[in-house]
Amino acid sequence: MSLAMTLGMTIGVKKTLYMMAGEVIGVALVAILAVIGVASIMIQYPTAFTIFKVVGGLYLTYLGIKMWISKIYVELDTAIPLSSITPIKLTTQGFVTAVANPKGWAFMISLLPPFLDIAKPLPIQLLVLVFIIMISELICMLLYANGGKWLRQLLNKSDKAQWVNRIGGGLLVLIGVWLAFS
Repeated sequence: MSLAMTLGMTIGVKKTLYMMAGEVIGVALVAILAVIGVASIMIQYPTAFTIFKVVGGLYLTYLGIKMWISKIYVELDTAIPLSSITPIKLTTQGFVTAVANPKGWAFMISLLPPFLDIAKPLPIQLLVLVFIIMISELICMLLYANGGKWLRQLLNKSDKAQWVNRIGGGLLVLIGVWLAFS
């Protein structure tokens, strides 16, 4: 969600839709894999889950450091050079963020099984659950991206924009380190 807000603030809501598409697809994949067996594998092999958690934490730390040192552009009259920000890169970033998020895996592994009835066809149940999750994820990310757009307009009137990046980056680093070593 913080990625949607950050991108909504820096590149706009319209471009952020590419990241959202990747993230929604990634979340759907995580949900499907959680239901069809990854949960049992991770329960049988807790070391694999620990490795996955550490890698996810290190990735969040990397994103936080990158956010901390990056320059932020918030001038409303100045277009951000988007030549290096392609739809493929944004979609990939969203997908990787969703798939590499161990909290997302843990959430899906613990959330979905109670909603499944083994006596009924699994594919239909899974389709309905994944659809609801995807719509909910998209709505939340749209709210965050629009909040970022609003924040951009607010920060355009002050010199505090760099501090937002540093606070956000610092929080990502703390979460990443905590996640990697918890």
